[in-house]
Amino acid sequence: MNKLKLGVILGGMSTEHDVSITSGTSVIKNLDKTKYDIYPIYIDRNGEWFQYNKRIEDIEILEVGEKIEEIAPIANPIEYLKKLDVIFPVLHGLYGEDGTIQGLLELLKLPYVGCKVLSSSVCMDKVYTKIILKKAQIDQADYIYIKKNNSEYIYVDENFSEKIVSMNDITELVENKLTYPVFVKPSNSGSSVGINKAHNGEELKKAVEYASKFDFKILIEQGIMGREVECAVLGNENPEASCVGEILPAEEFYTFDAKYKNAESRVVMPAEIPEEISEEIRKKAVKAFKSVAATGLARVDFFIEDKTNKVIINEINTLPGFTQISMYPKLWEQMGLTYTKLLDKLIELSIESKNKEVK
Repeated sequence: MNKLKLGVILGGMSTEHDVSITSGTSVIKNLDKTKYDIYPIYIDRNGEWFQYNKRIEDIEILEVGEKIEEIAPIANPIEYLKKLDVIFPVLHGLYGEDGTIQGLLELLKLPYVGCKVLSSSVCMDKVYTKIILKKAQIDQADYIYIKKNNSEYIYVDENFSEKIVSMNDITELVENKLTYPVFVKPSNSGSSVGINKAHNGEELKKAVEYASKFDFKILIEQGIMGREVECAVLGNENPEASCVGEILPAEEFYTFDAKYKNAESRVVMPAEIPEEISEEIRKKAVKAFKSVAATGLARVDFFIEDKTNKVIINEINTLPGFTQISMYPKLWEQMGLTYTKLLDKLIELSIESKNKEVK
């Protein structure tokens, strides 16, 4: 049997560069070496492309923060990619999960794992995800949308009318439309980078200033007091949902450090919740997946509100973490699909999706 020439891309220019290295080396370690000739490709923080020349059999899973070594520059990335059969872009965040690498691979007519350009870009942008989810009538937290242009802040209302506002105006808007605590998030970011929880006006101002360092679009979202749960979705036209997992963060919310550095953070799979709520979450996860035209995979995150048990969607991750502790592969493992078999399935789905495109 001829092996597929599989390119695995890791690293990238986003703030999630280090997490991508851990995810990417996890994927390489767990791929079935009898099925694929694996070509590891590393993109550094400046966007330079390299071959990862370590023997495939010797590649171990790197911890968050460990550096990739034994690399050699790729003189012409386009020509290098053209010789491959399928691509697994294990890139998180901007320039990897936002439709950019997907657009490049579309131009090269290469099948690739994960969502296409539209769904990738929509789900990377938290504001536009919310607009689609509202149309799909999936319950979500109320929010305020702010943009920053140089030193000016601009409030964008639900009709996309814009108004220049001061920081005091933003505080007043939040206090009129939402209640503390609120979460302040860069619209385009992942792994909780740039996110802070604000309990009062002073914390809000600091959080808005901090979020603006990561993106000019800022989401101020009503804090939900409830349990954090996640559901993995897999498939193309007929996607399936995994069981539901619950996150028990070691910190006040699931920060970057709580996800990747604090061993006290735990997950419970399947979540200890009533069956009817679990089923509601699974159905909403599939609906959300379809509403953004997702393909291949996504992890859909929800809250279960404490007092009401209301299910509220948080976000859709089109290229979730693939580390050994990441929820996406672990949820499917709970369903009887091993990490290696999951990778096989994702690669099959990428080829299936490409074959169905109109020529």
